[in-house]
Amino acid sequence: MTRTHARHPGSTRAEPARREGAVPLGGRVRPCSTQWAAWGFLAPVLCYLALFYAYPLYRNLDLSVHHYTVRSFVQGGAPFSGLTNYQEVLSDATLLPALLHTVVFTAVSLGFQYSIGLALAVFFTRRFRLSATLRALFLVPWLLPLIVSASTWSWLLNSDSGLVNWVLGSVGVGPVHWLTSPTWSLASVIIANIWIGIPFNLVVLYSGLQSIPDALHEAAAIDGANAWQRFRRITFPLLRPVSAITLLLGLVYTLKVFDIIWIMTKGGPADSSTTLATWSYRLGFGSQLPAFGPGAAVGNLLVVIALAFGLVYIRLQHKQREA
Repeated sequence: MTRTHARHPGSTRAEPARREGAVPLGGRVRPCSTQWAAWGFLAPVLCYLALFYAYPLYRNLDLSVHHYTVRSFVQGGAPFSGLTNYQEVLSDATLLPALLHTVVFTAVSLGFQYSIGLALAVFFTRRFRLSATLRALFLVPWLLPLIVSASTWSWLLNSDSGLVNWVLGSVGVGPVHWLTSPTWSLASVIIANIWIGIPFNLVVLYSGLQSIPDALHEAAAIDGANAWQRFRRITFPLLRPVSAITLLLGLVYTLKVFDIIWIMTKGGPADSSTTLATWSYRLGFGSQLPAFGPGAAVGNLLVVIALAFGLVYIRLQHKQREA
């Protein structure tokens, strides 16, 4: 016997979907547990950015537009000074040498770090025995604390007992005052920074080289292209996006390098190795009468320079996607 059910007059086929909670009546989407879970995972990141990025940046801006003393820095109540600190910094005789040293330090460091890192990355793409071991050894300068690396280079470049001058003396070259001569102090800290930054370039560029298909090189070799032609026509163009982000990160890092220079030369002698980063620290904390406002102003100049290069990179990436 067949059993029949009468359908309710107001029922429709969409009723089962409503009962399952797919789309509520009226087209309103209620917050679901997935969205709350997403916000829950995002909350620690937002707290981290606010605590360690947004607040320090706000605090630095506040320092740069107030006349802070040691007492007002602790107790508060510093008078508002507007752009006086920036005017003081821009009219200071140390600005141009510090800016020039920053440009030279950054440009030379990036050029050698990228070139040597790329050469090593290409070398390690050739699979041979102990390749992984050698790559791991090249990471040692990157893994060491910067204070250890800077102290090691200070010992190596010591004028009286340094290993470098001992080697130069063994081949008949007189001692070089690496850290105490205005001629060599900037070159000394650049050498140390290049040594520290090579492993980062090696790791990132080696990863980029692994993403290039071997079939492209094999096809070019069959067509008669030599190793240099394959690198210039295939490897380097395909590595351009990875190279751009590597140089940008290296630029931002190198602009704010402080500890290496401060440990090795303290920006001297006679400001011959002073950069914007070391000048900012010296103004704010390197004297008995700290100038917190001007020091913060110099730090903000560094932030603006790094931000400008970041915006240029984003613009270039946008044009590349459009092309």
